[in-house]
Amino acid sequence: MRISVLDQAPISSNQTSSQALIEALKLAKAAEDLGYARYWIAEHHDLPGLACSAPEVMLGYIGAHTDTIRIGSGAVLLPHYKPYKVAEVYNTLASLFPGRVDVGIGRAPGGSAEATNALSDHFLQNVFQMPTSVRELIHFLDDDFPHDHKYTNVSAAPVPDISPEPWLLGTSKKSALLAAEYGMAYAFGLFMSDRDGQEIINLYRENYKARKKEQKSEVILTVSVICADTVEKAEELALSHLIWKLQTEKGEGREGVPSINQAKSYPMTDQDKRSLQNMKKNIIIGDTEKVRKELCNLKETYDFDELMIVTITYDPNDRIRSYELLAEIVQQRDY
Repeated sequence: MRISVLDQAPISSNQTSSQALIEALKLAKAAEDLGYARYWIAEHHDLPGLACSAPEVMLGYIGAHTDTIRIGSGAVLLPHYKPYKVAEVYNTLASLFPGRVDVGIGRAPGGSAEATNALSDHFLQNVFQMPTSVRELIHFLDDDFPHDHKYTNVSAAPVPDISPEPWLLGTSKKSALLAAEYGMAYAFGLFMSDRDGQEIINLYRENYKARKKEQKSEVILTVSVICADTVEKAEELALSHLIWKLQTEKGEGREGVPSINQAKSYPMTDQDKRSLQNMKKNIIIGDTEKVRKELCNLKETYDFDELMIVTITYDPNDRIRSYELLAEIVQQRDY
């Protein structure tokens, strides 16, 4: 089973944004050493505790300090941008790092209404135009507009020898069908969805139409995991993540991911406790044996080609340790 990393560049309460971004590079380098297939970094705007507003900048930095791991966005929030500019950026990255660049596409705003308005005009209108924008982006990346198209004489230079691989990220039947129609690889965000992922992935597989002869359907399943040497340790690490998510939902969380002690002392109402229990349903938490069982269950349930892991902890060393243990699990067992 191939495994990969989704990083949201979390900022801990004892960190600056600069330190959090340096830790993102450390994670990418560790992932490469551990044999992970790819490293993607998310795009969020003015969200408490996250430093990933410009993935294209970080990918240039990370690509220059790694050698083999695939790098990409998870995801470019396309309604904010013109497809041509996105293609130029990722073609440039693909020219610098041949055969290593993915461009994941999403349609979420990635931040508050105020941040959305500051980023772009007519966001909702652009969301409705998403299928057209995705189609244009693919043509720019493949450099193959029809001869009668208005952009037939426009190239997203520099045109690399190996084009970036486009992925569509989503959690709905609509996104699955769009990816299938345009012959894109598909990443299903299980960690942020309560929907029937199995049905959605099957829908994608059944309707997939390859853009090129050698292409076939490909699915990444993205899950949230916190693995530690003991179940108790994993539960403690997860509490920091969960309290931070709770604070963020309540309009707090500007100080970043709390320490374990800060998380334990957070005053919770009964409603807060119920919210935490619901959040835990979307996170795999445990030692290697418990996590191994959960991964086996996922493999039996979902028809995916690759498992992408998002892990948030207060201490960056605990985050890297979690990825180390996950790599050991996968290497020790034939899934």
